[in-house]
Amino acid sequence: MMLLWEKFKASVGISSKPPSYLRALKERDISDILRIEQDMYNYPWSEGVFRDCLRVGYFNWAFIKDDKFIGYAILSIAVGEAHILNICLDRAYTGQGLGEKFLSELMVLAKNKGADCVFLEVRVSNISAIKLYEKLGFKQIGERKKYYQCADGREDAIVFSLDFDSKWT
Repeated sequence: MMLLWEKFKASVGISSKPPSYLRALKERDISDILRIEQDMYNYPWSEGVFRDCLRVGYFNWAFIKDDKFIGYAILSIAVGEAHILNICLDRAYTGQGLGEKFLSELMVLAKNKGADCVFLEVRVSNISAIKLYEKLGFKQIGERKKYYQCADGREDAIVFSLDFDSKWT
């Protein structure tokens, strides 16, 4: 009986899962994380760093669309503050508004986990990410000189902050 119901729901476009959602990162996601990380960054995090993030209990999230792993985020949340340590979306899914959806859902999760604000650093050259952060209400609060490795040596980072308000409920 249940199989027949599932077939019916699929035939009329009813799904028990939303088309995109967040779930906790799992050990089995490491290969997908590394594939995206290495494609998107010239200086990617290592497998060991991601395994440590899973081991120490950061808030690690997978972004799933149509049952496919398309992004991930690593957050630290403590004493009312969240810090986005890494966030990345598969290149094939950029430019479709999914980064904004992903980041917005992360902000709701962070607020629900007790954060009153969130911080992050972004390369000064990452214009699309900077525009997204500003669109969602992040404000530049500082700069870290020579923070990121790059081909010419080191690149500065912009430090952004977002104080939560009623929008993030």
